[in-house]
Amino acid sequence: MTKSEKYVSIIPQIRSVISGETDMIANMANVAAILHEEFDFWWTGFYRVEQGTLVLGPFQGPVACTRIAKGRGVCGTAWQRQETVVVEDVEQFKGHIACSSESRSEIVVPMLKSGEVIGVLDIDSRELSCFDSTDQCYLQQIVELLCSADLRKK
Repeated sequence: MTKSEKYVSIIPQIRSVISGETDMIANMANVAAILHEEFDFWWTGFYRVEQGTLVLGPFQGPVACTRIAKGRGVCGTAWQRQETVVVEDVEQFKGHIACSSESRSEIVVPMLKSGEVIGVLDIDSRELSCFDSTDQCYLQQIVELLCSADLRKK
């Protein structure tokens, strides 16, 4: 299966597990698990904006940094810019926060609600240049689904 085909195959599953569930943390947990299992990423998870900082949320993978300031690292940069950041080689990203020395490339997608970033989806790979425009396109769609999920009522 191509990368696009994999994303297309999991989107109905993601819709199904978040449909009607209003708890964002529960939805984040399931989305992280689905993405991690399908793509075998090194680290897949979320950080939530809490009191002016990114705080670790549901994730799959090794131990992670607990708090990240706005503008710091790839996650803080995506939050500050309010746009997806794709990093082919984390060693070349100025200010990269090395939670794991095994992480080689990264993509971070901000979660926007009413024009405000409420969190970020962060995915790391052990391989260089793992992420591209295909990942960006589908992960942004998945984050949009997730951000609208808590508006639906049971």
